[in-house]
Formats: sequence, structure tokens, C-alpha cells
Amino acid sequence: MNLFLKTILIGTLSFGVISCDQQNKEKESPIKEENLTTNKEVKRYGWVIKVKPEKLDYYKELHANPWPEVLEQISKSNIRNYSIYLKDDHLFGYFEYTGNDFAGDMAKMAEDSVTRQWWKETDPCQEPLDSRKEGEWWASMEEVFHHD
Repeated sequence: MNLFLKTILIGTLSFGVISCDQQNKEKESPIKEENLTTNKEVKRYGWVIKVKPEKLDYYKELHANPWPEVLEQISKSNIRNYSIYLKDDHLFGYFEYTGNDFAGDMAKMAEDSVTRQWWKETDPCQEPLDSRKEGEWWASMEEVFHHD
């Protein structure tokens, strides 16, 4: 699979099972203040994929204890508010992109060796939807409503 497209669909990374967020609240944020004020536009992304029932516990375990290097790479890639939700056998991912070069940031993420190793752990837990676009791993979702 094309690494760029796979990176765009990085729901496998830590779309943030709640315990990840709770653990990281105690740490100093790697987000620099200037990044918050200079990036005026935020692009929101939503994705969906099936989770294999026999792999669900392992997937949850991975995301309850995400690798710090993976979380650091997510932040360096200008991704914020990264979450994954589970309903029945579907994972729904959401994140906000605050950078100025999405393709470039995703390419850098795809080059990261720790992230690639993380994907080797998470990918076997997932089953892409038949309705996804060509080249997608997680199927992109259309935003039909947003309110700040």
C-alpha cells in the first residue's frame, strides 16, 4: 500500500483511546504556543475501519499504552485532538490537522521507523471497508456538520 495514503489513514496510530489522553495530560505538552497562534485554519478528518473481533483486546491494549515515540511523531506531524471511538465492530477516528503542508507532514510520518513498526502491530487488527476509496486503508468520512 502507498505509504502516503497509509499515513493519511493513520487511525492505527493512537487515535487516542481515552487512557492515552489521560496519561498524557500529566506530561508537558510538546505543542509550542506559536504553533497554536500562527495556524489559523484547522482541517478536520474522520475515518472508519472494522476491527477484527479476535484482535480487539490487543488493539485496545496497544492504545492504552501507546509508544511515546509514536505520540511524539503525531504531534510533530501537526495532528491534534486525535481520537478513536469503537462501536460494535467499527473504529471511528477523528483528528485535526493544524499544519501548512499535510502531504509533507504525512510523508515524514510514513518515513518514521517507529511509526512503521507500530503499524505492523496495529494493521493486523483491522479490516478495511469494501466501500473505501482506492488506496485507502481507513475509509474517509464526509463531514456533514461541525460547530465550534
